Order: sequence, then C-alpha cells, then structure tokens
Amino acid sequence: QAGPPGQGHEDQEEVLKIMPVQKQTRAVQHTRFKAFVAIGDYNGHVGLGVKRSKEVATAIRGAIILAKLSNVPVRRGYWGNKMGKPHTVPCKVTDRCRSVLVHLIPAPRGTGIVWAPVPKKLLMMAGVDDCYTSARGCTATLGNFSKATFDAICKTYSSLTPDLWKETIFTKSPYQEFTDHLVKTHTRVSMQRTQAPAVAAT
Repeated sequence: QAGPPGQGHEDQEEVLKIMPVQKQTRAVQHTRFKAFVAIGDYNGHVGLGVKRSKEVATAIRGAIILAKLSNVPVRRGYWGNKMGKPHTVPCKVTDRCRSVLVHLIPAPRGTGIVWAPVPKKLLMMAGVDDCYTSARGCTATLGNFSKATFDAICKTYSSLTPDLWKETIFTKSPYQEFTDHLVKTHTRVSMQRTQAPAVAAT
C-alpha cells in the first residue's frame, strides 16, 4: 500500500521482497519465508522491518510491526540555495552491511533518484527527492542492500552541523571568580610558614 509522495502524513507500507530461506537439520530441511517491509510517510520518517515465518502472511505481519518499531526521523537539507522545502540529504553519509557499501550524496533540485528499485523506494518514503548514490559490493543481496541504505539514512542525524550548535554561554571557573580571595589566603599562609621557623629558632 504505497501512496504518492507528498500527500498526507500517514505511514504507508511497502513489501520490498519475500524470499524463502532454508535450514537443514539431521532429519529434514525446514523452509521458511523472509519478508522485508518498509514503512514511511514520505515526509521525513522511515522504518525497515525483517521477519521470518513459516507462512508468508505471518512474516509480512511481523515485518510490519518491526518496521513500525524501527521508525526513525530523517534529516533533510538543501543543495546550494535554501529555497523551498528540504529536498536532499544534508551531507554525505556512508554505511555498510556485510559486503554492501552505500554512499548518499546531496544533489541539486530536480536531479531525482537514479538507483535500484528497493533503496530508491526507501529514500522516497523518507521524503528525499534528489540524491546522488553509489553502492559497492554484492548489491544483489537485497537484505544487506536495504539495511545498508536504511542505516545510511539513519546517519543523517548523527553528524552535528553548525546550524544545530547550541549557543555556548561561557562562565568563569572558580579559580577565576575567586582570584582575589585565593591570593589573600595564599599570602597569609605563606607568611605564617616563613615566620614559624624563626619563632622556633628563638
């Protein structure tokens, strides 16, 4: 159930892939289904869920729940002039999952997203309209590819840019604030120490 980007703020769900996975035991070979589900509102929030189950419907249902639990905010920015709404990633972000290495690079408005269907769907659900991308490794493994893309999207809030800096109010340390008092106390104690040996000698 994927809705068009920019309409409404309700979370839309999209089944990215359903694949069979097998486990060989001494007696028999067990086959289960693995579902990848993405969820997003096309306006700065996205989540990814992965679930295995004996039945396809159960796997999809569990993946939707996990995707909702992993829903994270996505920071968006501009390329060049800050006109209109944010349309791209704020800075270069990189992440990997196993052998897959993903780079997301800011792009000018109108560039679009030219990438594989699955990570492109994740970026669109996150509300990113324009982005340069690069991927290395075995991108045919959809699970690693989607996880690397999702982790790279999550990293947009990990970098602290100057516009997120808080205004620092500097305060004096106790040594600076009570300098006069410390000087008086120190001179008084030093004078007592110098006079004490003279009194003892007499």
